[in-house]
Amino acid sequence: MKPKFDCLYFLDNTTVFIIEIKRTDLAEGADISAVYNWMKIDKATLEVTSLSFRSMDSSAQVEERFFEEGYLKFNEDEGTFIEKFNSGQHQLTNRKNVVLSEAIKSSIENYLLVKHLVH
Repeated sequence: MKPKFDCLYFLDNTTVFIIEIKRTDLAEGADISAVYNWMKIDKATLEVTSLSFRSMDSSAQVEERFFEEGYLKFNEDEGTFIEKFNSGQHQLTNRKNVVLSEAIKSSIENYLLVKHLVH
């Protein structure tokens, strides 16, 4: 059975997507780290890389997410993802109410299926 999810945040630029999803197919009471997933997706290959969530901060103007792999700061229009050790910096556009393409949905579904098999 394919994993089911909703897209909560969708930021992108010419090379990457940064996405947060909420799994809607898990049992009530499932671990929060299984329900909410942040990921970075390469636009050229659609390769999905998990972003290991560590903490967050939010205000009326700015959202911040801290991951093992880097740091994301965004508002309702734009954002910046800085990779760990400043190995890459991505200026992003925050796209609200986006409908994921079938290719992106398929990549995420495949990633979630493999992740489930590994864990």
